[in-house]
Amino acid sequence: MLLNVSSTSLIFSSQQAHRDWLASQAKLPDGFRVGSVRFNFIPRETPKPAKMTLTLLTLDESTELFAAMFTRNAMPGAPVLIGRRRLQEKCWRAVVINNKISNVCAPDGEATAEKICAKVAELLDIQPGEVLPSSTGVIGWSLPVDEMLGALPNILPSLQGQSILPAAEGIVTTDLYPKIRRIDLGNGSIVGIAKGAGMIEPNLATMLVYILTDIAVSRDDLRAMLVRVVEPSFNSISIDSDTSTSDTVVVLSSGKITCSDMADFEAGLATVCRDLAEDVVRNGEGVRHVIKVKVHQAPDFDTARHLGKAIVNAPLFKCAVAGNDPNVGRLVQAIGKHVGAQAAGLDLARLRLRMGGIEIFADGVFKLDPHKENLLVAHLRDTELYQSVAPTDGVYSPAVNFPPHERCVEIEVDLGLGQASAVVIGGDLTHEYVSENADYRS
Repeated sequence: MLLNVSSTSLIFSSQQAHRDWLASQAKLPDGFRVGSVRFNFIPRETPKPAKMTLTLLTLDESTELFAAMFTRNAMPGAPVLIGRRRLQEKCWRAVVINNKISNVCAPDGEATAEKICAKVAELLDIQPGEVLPSSTGVIGWSLPVDEMLGALPNILPSLQGQSILPAAEGIVTTDLYPKIRRIDLGNGSIVGIAKGAGMIEPNLATMLVYILTDIAVSRDDLRAMLVRVVEPSFNSISIDSDTSTSDTVVVLSSGKITCSDMADFEAGLATVCRDLAEDVVRNGEGVRHVIKVKVHQAPDFDTARHLGKAIVNAPLFKCAVAGNDPNVGRLVQAIGKHVGAQAAGLDLARLRLRMGGIEIFADGVFKLDPHKENLLVAHLRDTELYQSVAPTDGVYSPAVNFPPHERCVEIEVDLGLGQASAVVIGGDLTHEYVSENADYRS
């Protein structure tokens, strides 16, 4: 039986309340340890001081029970290229993660990543092929290999088997806060962490996800499950429609606990992935509203998901939501644009739309009046994570560094054309997002 299934209506009154909740979710499954180290360096390409965190996820014993999925971006980072090869290895024992630099198309990028893996292997007395590298951050810069090799031994004293929170904190870049989700299954558990805030429309975003479990599931079953649960979770979100070069989702099992119910395990894995995916959007760069689009009565899942993504990626509609302006004409044009360009022949005669549970379009016409307009504004304000703060020196910054609630702008699209459905989650488009990305390397 699933226990402690994460709520969809968490409310936090302060950063400390949120951190206390994270700590309550952070107990590591049996057989794992994590640690991290932070150090200063000077990027070769931009010679000014910077900081990097190295994070190490390790198993007490090597495992054959592992699965991973990587970005579909045709210009992947060196860790992704290595990770694809690592899927053929017999065993994995560790994952080494660095933030700040993503190691994409950098000179000698693969060789540098392999040097890092070899050093980890030496420290843990294992084979380099048992170590998976992961990197996230600026694209185009080279890893500071000498500084990283020098810092790695300092991780060992920090390794501990109690909490995954240090790893969740260590992998972030522009994230406002760490992300942890867990499910307890009998005597075992599934615990996941995620990094991601911008450049996110996973096909299978600069998104990194690591899911640890002590429940024994065969490699073949674990890999098949991961494909199934990624589609309605990480592959059904978008912050800015840009697919990262570094997307990685990893599942590792220590195999300490016998799996008594495979369906129960997959349901738990799906819940962890779904909740982490929504956390990634809620923590998106500059996101003040999470937009949840539910497409119903579609002819097939792909049609439903593509339409949902067209809505959450529509710049004018996203801007309207950011301003608490229920300009639903922008919603209808986004639907029409997508269907006209990508789904010609899709009949919209039976299209019905609701926002916040309020009918706004049916029978080919809008269903609006002053009372509905006021209700729609109230819905947008109620789902706002924080209010915009006036810029300092032209730079916008968020008012909070924790998620006050888990409410969403609810959009329902009924096509009346079939039985398929999909849920897509995205965010609004704010001054903060533009400011963050205009100054990303500054």
